[in-house]
Amino acid sequence: MSKFYITTPLYYVNSKPHIGHSYTQVVCDAAARFMRQAGHDVFFMTGTDEHGEKIEKTTIERGFKPGEEKKFVDEIVPSFIKLWDTLNIKYDYFIRTTDDYHVEAVQSILAKLHKDGLIYKKEYKGWFCTPCETFWSESQVPDGVCPDCHRPVEKLDEINYFFKISLYQKWLVDYINANPGFIRPDFRRNEVLGFLNNEELQDLCISRPKTRMSWGIEIPFDKDFVTYVWFDALTNYISGIGYPHDMERFKSLWPADCQVMAKDILRHHAVYWPIILKALDIEMPKVIFAHGWWVFKGEKMSKSKGNVVDPVELTTKYGVDAVRYFLLREVALGMDSAFSEDALVSRYNSDLANDLGNLLSRTLTMVEKYFGSQVPRLAFSYQPSASSKKIKKITEELPDELQKTIPELDFVGGLSKIWEIIGIANKYIEDSKPWTLAKENKTDELASVMRDLLEVLRMSAIMLYPFMPATAKNIWEQLGMKDDIASIKLSEVTSRGQFVDGAKVNKANPLFPRIEKS
Repeated sequence: MSKFYITTPLYYVNSKPHIGHSYTQVVCDAAARFMRQAGHDVFFMTGTDEHGEKIEKTTIERGFKPGEEKKFVDEIVPSFIKLWDTLNIKYDYFIRTTDDYHVEAVQSILAKLHKDGLIYKKEYKGWFCTPCETFWSESQVPDGVCPDCHRPVEKLDEINYFFKISLYQKWLVDYINANPGFIRPDFRRNEVLGFLNNEELQDLCISRPKTRMSWGIEIPFDKDFVTYVWFDALTNYISGIGYPHDMERFKSLWPADCQVMAKDILRHHAVYWPIILKALDIEMPKVIFAHGWWVFKGEKMSKSKGNVVDPVELTTKYGVDAVRYFLLREVALGMDSAFSEDALVSRYNSDLANDLGNLLSRTLTMVEKYFGSQVPRLAFSYQPSASSKKIKKITEELPDELQKTIPELDFVGGLSKIWEIIGIANKYIEDSKPWTLAKENKTDELASVMRDLLEVLRMSAIMLYPFMPATAKNIWEQLGMKDDIASIKLSEVTSRGQFVDGAKVNKANPLFPRIEKS
């Protein structure tokens, strides 16, 4: 098996998670589950970013005392873990930047870069956005507001340590040009190249004086400073898999195969992060993928604007898998999309209730009615119809179709392929008219139609598992299957989990009861 290492960004814990965080998690979880199903040795890492000025300020605002930042983040982090459990996110490792081994790793990296002459001390005069924890030059904030969050920036005049990222500008441009799949989607790569080709890269401030902020990892060569939160957070992708304390484990997993984040932090991941790795003489990740935003009433969802959508409320109202499906199916990864409950309900009723749910219910109802809830036996001499052959061909091609789309994070394309066969199966019912076959006592033909429909459902359940695991298991159980669906690999779909003549199906409640709009 080849390894597949996928990461989310670390989520900042100054408040509870929202639908934007959930989107990244569902994307990575679906990709990780699919790659496991495809036979890869997967490692999926996520976690929380717990240092910085925002945390320090929020700690006081929430009624904690100065110096109680760890106590504050310890209360917030469980809300992230609980939400990931609610969304059925199965990660392999959860890293916190307050973990001792991560602190030691960051200090080791800083010490190495300092020893190599890549870190120096100087006076910094410029602008800083506290909400984004981002430094800006004079030319980047001519109107005094942050280019990312559009909130006021503050003028800084202080001594700090700087990392010589300017030395690597030409190297980074050449690397991105030589590796067109490194930053994705393509238009995000073009944005990064546009920035690098049109602006002179300024050395990165990587510290904050303790007189201004104390909540951070202490600079190993100067106890009067702590590490800039972004330098701290980015290094989690290597510290969490062993660097530099367990190099054997690190080498078994690195480079990352796919690093996913929202577009607003792409520059940190596509500029600062590759340069940090280059300076450490560490191989680049294979893919950096920036997804778009979910916008609400024309604006990016933001905790400060108070327009965030609570994923817990959504899952309580519509179900976990309905929310997962909507997030993956509604918009191509990389593009922005407007969020509305009306769109979710429409997708729920159309795809989940009418298409998938209806196919399962009608099929099992007919098996129950015509064959006593037993999987019908095919007559040895019966010859399948052209429609039957077509369904069999399309169904058997489905795993290969998904192998072309999901590794590229094209969830819309992959799910569309699954729904294509579901649509064909629903039409097959109308065209073959099983009720007429039963009335005319065409038992062999009726049995063939039922077996075709059951096989579509069996294959659909396996293919849906990475995206809607609970739904897939529900279908599997109603089909009366005995194998563990989670253990079936794509290469085994024709050799494991097959129907046995006479086995019982177990029709249960509807998968997705239709939602009537008020």
